[in-house]
Amino acid sequence: MDRRSFLAASAGAALAACSAVPEPEPQAKQRPPNIVWVMADDLGWAHLGSYGQKEIETPRLDALAQQSLRFTSAYAGCTVCAPSRSSLMTGLHTGHTPVRGNSGGLPLPADAVTVAEVLRQAGYATGCFGKWGLGGAGTEGVPNKQGFDEFLGPLHQIHAQYFYPEYLFHNEERLELEGNKGGKREQYAPDVMFAGAERFVEEHADEPFFLYVPAIAPHHEFAVPDEDFARYADRGYEETPFIREDRGFVVQEQPAAAFAGMVTRLDRQVGQLLDKLDELGLADNTVFFFTSDNGPVDFAPIDKAFQGNGPFRGYKRDLYEGGLRVPMLVRWPGKIEPGVSDYPWAFWDFLATAAEIAGVGAPPSDGQSVLPTLLGEEQEPPALLYWEEGDMRAVRLGKWKAIRLEPDGPIELYDLEADIGETTDVAAEHPDVVGGAEKLMATQHVDPPELPEPGWSK
Repeated sequence: MDRRSFLAASAGAALAACSAVPEPEPQAKQRPPNIVWVMADDLGWAHLGSYGQKEIETPRLDALAQQSLRFTSAYAGCTVCAPSRSSLMTGLHTGHTPVRGNSGGLPLPADAVTVAEVLRQAGYATGCFGKWGLGGAGTEGVPNKQGFDEFLGPLHQIHAQYFYPEYLFHNEERLELEGNKGGKREQYAPDVMFAGAERFVEEHADEPFFLYVPAIAPHHEFAVPDEDFARYADRGYEETPFIREDRGFVVQEQPAAAFAGMVTRLDRQVGQLLDKLDELGLADNTVFFFTSDNGPVDFAPIDKAFQGNGPFRGYKRDLYEGGLRVPMLVRWPGKIEPGVSDYPWAFWDFLATAAEIAGVGAPPSDGQSVLPTLLGEEQEPPALLYWEEGDMRAVRLGKWKAIRLEPDGPIELYDLEADIGETTDVAAEHPDVVGGAEKLMATQHVDPPELPEPGWSK
């Protein structure tokens, strides 16, 4: 059964169940848990205190880490924004997921099956508050056509790079931000979107919900309100102004200070969302994920000040570990035992995991549910993890990580158990492993569908 047929069959089964004659005095069905997935944008593995950061203040996320299972080998769907999100939504790795380009406007096709569709079919209210990046206005890829009841944020990922935009989208209609008209910078877009997320929780407190919050921070344009910028402005970072005249960004003279302030503000916003769950008595029945969409940017002032890739080689746009490993905190009070896990898993495992949490079947995918690992049960690690970005390919097979940077280029091989920084290429010593990886790089790739590329203008 293909993915779309699975969804149709699930709908038919649900309808049949609703129309069946109930058993006498049926036992009340327990409400399934809420699922919240909060995802930063370009936040590195080591930008949080719980992963070793010493400079940036992240007290709420550090407290969340103490209450969570903290993963040290969790992977993004890709090393850049849009394909990573496509992998998360579809449960397909980047050799199979529809959106693989990072231009910002490629839309999910109408026949894509997303985690939001699966959960909505299971009776969940579904909301997305943040950067979408999988289809602009008027396409089949917009959130409301991909399983979400409500959306608030920028659709096109270039739009998401402006932190004081003149408008956002609420569902498929423009939401004008009057405080940012005429060059004013009064309404900070992340504040607007997190406020929407809190409102969504309040409005759906009496039913199961899936809340997806793909935050736009701390991606450039590196802008944050003064109260958080001031925390870091006088710390003496070696600053180089960030200038993107082609995008019309405001010149940021202190990008490292702004970046740190953005992370601290994001930390506070996540904390306020957690407080809202507590206030409404929902925390114990909510599985809360926090992660990032890919590794950190390679920009000297920020990298030198904060070393967001930690012990790993590479950055965003690389298929080395620094571009792919991301922080991952998962909390479910009373169900998930706090601690640290080195279990390897990736974004395409989320769809199957969310379906099992909700108590429903999952469509065919490249992933597997990691709920057993979350609940402290023994689980076999995945046989392989696979990524593409442009012509680059990477596959992880147990301790082995193979990377090919060009279509006809040599395959590099690293032993991640002995060489977490991918410093020593051991391909010549293990031709059998290289040969197996080369075959997988060929068989795991399927040409992507042709997708329309709608433009976007400021």
